[in-house]
Amino acid sequence: MQLALYRYSLPFRQPLMFKRERLANREGLLVSINGQWGEIAPLPGFSTETLAEAEAESLACLAALSRGEIVSPTLPSVQFGFDCVQRSWPLNLPEPLPPYPLLQGAPAALIQSLSTTDWQASLPSRLKLKVARHAMEEELALIEQLAARLPTTKLILDANGGWTREDAQRFCERLPLKQIDYLEEPCAAFADTIAVAEATGVAIALDETLSRREEWYCHPQLKALVIKPTLIGSLSDCEALVQRARAGNLRVVVSSSFESDLGLVQLARLASEWAPDEPPGLDTGHWLAGRVTNLAGEVMTENVHCLSKMENLA
Repeated sequence: MQLALYRYSLPFRQPLMFKRERLANREGLLVSINGQWGEIAPLPGFSTETLAEAEAESLACLAALSRGEIVSPTLPSVQFGFDCVQRSWPLNLPEPLPPYPLLQGAPAALIQSLSTTDWQASLPSRLKLKVARHAMEEELALIEQLAARLPTTKLILDANGGWTREDAQRFCERLPLKQIDYLEEPCAAFADTIAVAEATGVAIALDETLSRREEWYCHPQLKALVIKPTLIGSLSDCEALVQRARAGNLRVVVSSSFESDLGLVQLARLASEWAPDEPPGLDTGHWLAGRVTNLAGEVMTENVHCLSKMENLA
């Protein structure tokens, strides 16, 4: 058994903010077992573990595997990477649907870019916008512009739990609800999110609630589960959420956590398997100014830092 762990660092095209943390590079790990790969990339501000903690657990797991032991990682990003690297991927999956575009940045700059963006060639059916990051009036003005310029496009809004119940309600009362597909996690507490949905009629989706493994229940205003495997962890836990979504007639959206091109390809395959009719939330790759794989999909090991190489000694 050939075992290896590598570390990568890819620059963002421009620094991005993650929960008030400014990042210029995306850093993560690539684990290899007998030529199959997995990605381990905790997202600062969202993952509970640090990259250093993920690296330590990954090295310990590989050492245990080299001794012929069975490993059970405990950190979500490590669980995801090791599950992918040891997975028997289904054959003949349908071609993944193209992801919907993600808009991120200051509202004024985005409004200015709207005038130069040629959407007319192919209007997106859905568009995702991060909210609860700038002044409410500016974000509402941007949404008004988007709704006017893209009348057939449904808007997905993602607040990352950034509002109080009162602020979320004030925001939602001024939304063009007919054009809003759903609002992800307006508040940090599920009870507050439900209260906002009931008060305003906005459709909602859950994201952080799932990765934090908090209690939730189906509600008429709950439309979708946004599943981020890097943050949730084991693929079996993700699959349990997919089954629960199907039982509750909820949409499933497989979403990224700014993984490298390797991770995005694997997430697209999971989206094809779990939600073949739902465009995934995987439009993050263009924020990265580098790749870890070549055009054939092979990891360019010469461009990443080798942390460990070992063989099964058992």
